[in-house]
Amino acid sequence: MDLDLAALRAFVAVVEEEQFGHAAAVLGISQQAVSKRIAKLESQLGAELLDRGHGRSVPTDAGARLLPHARSLLAGAEAAARAVREQVRPLRVAVLGKRMAATELMEFYLARHPHSQTEIVISNMITTSREALGSGLVDAALARAYGGPVSLPDDIVAAPAYLEPLYLLVGKDHPFASRSMIALREIAGQPVWVPGAAVPSEWADFYRDLSAFSGIPIDTRGPLEGMAGIVERIAGSSSLTTFTGDGGQTPWHPNVRRLLIVDPTPAYPLALLWPAGNRHPGLRSLVEHVADNYNRDTAAACWVPEPDQALFGVPGAVAGPSCRPVPLRFPG
Repeated sequence: MDLDLAALRAFVAVVEEEQFGHAAAVLGISQQAVSKRIAKLESQLGAELLDRGHGRSVPTDAGARLLPHARSLLAGAEAAARAVREQVRPLRVAVLGKRMAATELMEFYLARHPHSQTEIVISNMITTSREALGSGLVDAALARAYGGPVSLPDDIVAAPAYLEPLYLLVGKDHPFASRSMIALREIAGQPVWVPGAAVPSEWADFYRDLSAFSGIPIDTRGPLEGMAGIVERIAGSSSLTTFTGDGGQTPWHPNVRRLLIVDPTPAYPLALLWPAGNRHPGLRSLVEHVADNYNRDTAAACWVPEPDQALFGVPGAVAGPSCRPVPLRFPG
């Protein structure tokens, strides 16, 4: 019988922490993921392993018998990993810029997996981190699975990582400044300034599709300046607006207001991409982490471009195996 080490690790964590919620925090996954892993282990062994009553979880007789063996198996797996770790280069993951949601996602992962031997590779801010993946410089990339001028090999696998909701940034003197949210239809017909979308990229394709769906003209005029410069321009204007994602580090300004866009919320579909044949020992941990932490609960309220809908489980997609890794087929 092949026991799942992730399930054993979840079981040991619950025994040690005595609560599913505390175990989830230690493991860096959701409480639901902990419950699923333990349920799988109980089903496989045909025995209830934990007594979940009285506000704490303690091992049953069967769980107590399993516990020392589970710890031994986990220790053996860690010893095996250490035996080869020095000979394995770090897992290289490409992200798009230091202030982006992808970087935040990776820092969250590394904080919960401090021994993962993972290297974050900052790629070109304007184009895409997929270029580093296509050239073989990295093992994986966090980027949009579709769109942009960079094609990828046909063995690329994608998993949904994060739906990043967009906000509308306005100055304190803008007519919308007193609001905390705004419906997408209320912005229709009013240009939104996104100078970075002037350069062919996966971002430019996203905003082109958003414009076609919503009727919001995207104004790409002006110099390609950093986000600090854009925020400064917004702060001093009573009419200029721009978009920002919730996962990025938008510079703070006292004269800028941020409105959540709703009905629906446009969301940037950030995926984890990797070659199907990549056998780096650190890749599986990252893939599992992304799968356990994808914010699929927000998908029903979101809009993403049509090519991304099936992968992210957003309404409008044809029913199928969404929210799971799938092979991509990119045109040559």
